[in-house]
Amino acid sequence: MPQTEAGPARNQSVYLLFAHEPYYPSPATQEINTTIVAAASLLHPHVCQPDGARIHDLLTQQPRPGEVVPLSTLTHELDGGAGWPAVGDWERVTNDLVRLVRAGHCDALSLGLSEIGRALVCVGPASHVRAYDAAAGDFITYGPTERAAVLADIRTLLAGLVTERDLWPGDGLPAPLTRPTRTGQKLK
Repeated sequence: MPQTEAGPARNQSVYLLFAHEPYYPSPATQEINTTIVAAASLLHPHVCQPDGARIHDLLTQQPRPGEVVPLSTLTHELDGGAGWPAVGDWERVTNDLVRLVRAGHCDALSLGLSEIGRALVCVGPASHVRAYDAAAGDFITYGPTERAAVLADIRTLLAGLVTERDLWPGDGLPAPLTRPTRTGQKLK
């Protein structure tokens, strides 16, 4: 896999947000069903490679400084998921990331989102989620506005966490993939 050091053209402060099977870190604690890691955690040697590196490349291609990017947004950008086979096995990669986080081999912001909040970060940016409100006897539709609010709350939590120190992506990380520039040169 071609590699080089990250340079100024590569965004280093991007975070991946993904939902996963819920777990409880210890008895009497809140369920964890969503996790945020630094994009560089995708390069960790215990993450399925080259899939993790390819997802890292996809995540950091665009200027997204400090952005929390849901996996569902990447799916949306990949033609609704049709492009995932060319990138990698996102499910295996996210399972590997959860194992890394639980073993303490990288930092993460682990969240226990509400059912609606979790559903909203699992759908694309323009999608809607309908939920039945038994008290009202009717369906409520949540959409891009509510999704943006959930992501804003998550960004606020993350900003408070990384004020003094960014999320540690783990040790022993290789350099990210190189990408040819428009002139055919490699990024350094």
